[in-house]
Amino acid sequence: MDIEFSEPDIQRYARHILLAEVGGSGQAKLAAARVLIVGAGGLGCPLALYLAAAGVGTVGIVDDDIVTLSNLQRQIAHTTADIGAAKVHSAAAAALDINPGVTLHPHQVRLTAANALALMGDYDIICDGTDNFAARYLLADACYLTGKTLISAAVLRFEAQLSTFRPGHGPCYRCLYPDPPAAGLIPSCAEAGVLGAVTGVAGTLQATEVLKEILHIGASLSGRLLLWDALAATFRTIRFPRDPCCPLCGDTPSISDLSAHG
Repeated sequence: MDIEFSEPDIQRYARHILLAEVGGSGQAKLAAARVLIVGAGGLGCPLALYLAAAGVGTVGIVDDDIVTLSNLQRQIAHTTADIGAAKVHSAAAAALDINPGVTLHPHQVRLTAANALALMGDYDIICDGTDNFAARYLLADACYLTGKTLISAAVLRFEAQLSTFRPGHGPCYRCLYPDPPAAGLIPSCAEAGVLGAVTGVAGTLQATEVLKEILHIGASLSGRLLLWDALAATFRTIRFPRDPCCPLCGDTPSISDLSAHG
């Protein structure tokens, strides 16, 4: 990949370039990559900051919310001065403060079935930083139908989970979770709480998987679910296969568009 780096760029990315698995060609891949983050909260904030710091050339951020005081316990791209501002603009500004050489596209909208495909169209990798099941399933379905790699994370209380979904190259989100849980069965972070640093670790792990996918290095989390229990200080990985009966990617799928998401 033919991208020329300036002397300041070489200094900025020196620790990457020293890695045999990255080098100058890998840094050029990062500069050419386009990543969309859906959600500018506890997961999306460290994602945006680390992707920008790493030199990912174009980062989009989707969120329609504004910064509130209760966000600041975990959403580290926002500050007290940002209260009342749109999260996408606050997060984009924080990322550009770290690295003004990348491009940030704030999308101040809520992800819906009507806009999902258009929002995702210009990006290579999609990151799920949402906090509700409706958005997660919409994003998972949209990524599969458009052939976009999805890197998904979720947190609650002191636990986090993470996986990668590559359409056509492993199981999809619905192979793992065929249908959303019944309403009220699993509480949200707003209802059950979350340790702020847990979202930071999960978002940083998510950013690491994004960089691995762009660089084509290491072992992908496709077909594997990483589970982290912060209180027990344990990580474990569960393997899961493609489900031939999956309604999305199975042998006789019943989901072919986003109409079910209203």
